[in-house]
Amino acid sequence: MPENNAMVYLYIDDGTHPVAALNTPVVFNLDTTKLTDGVHTLKIVSQFDQKEGLKIIPFTVRNGPIIHIEGLSENETVSGTLPLMLNAYDTGRKQSFIIKGSENPRTIPVWVWLIALVFVAWAAFYLVTNFSL
Repeated sequence: MPENNAMVYLYIDDGTHPVAALNTPVVFNLDTTKLTDGVHTLKIVSQFDQKEGLKIIPFTVRNGPIIHIEGLSENETVSGTLPLMLNAYDTGRKQSFIIKGSENPRTIPVWVWLIALVFVAWAAFYLVTNFSL
């Protein structure tokens, strides 16, 4: 009886040996803990009869702790001494509900201060103009 399913071979990055050879349809769990943090590619080669298909999917692995820095941005021009606030933390298991970065102390953004200042100025103007004797 002829086989009606395709065979797929999974390659990570520029690997010459597949990490898996599977008959489709199949559910495959890709263990990213064995990969370094950074950009990788998953190459899927399918074979059915005498035909071959190819799909390449770039993805980024971030298994290590998240690093947050205040006081220096990418490609910023700086001089002198810079006070930097650094924090590194793990996001935990992906199955649990965790607000990403919730335990990271951050400064209040300038736009929040501006909105608060505008509101206080408007409230003061309102009070002075409507309740003056």
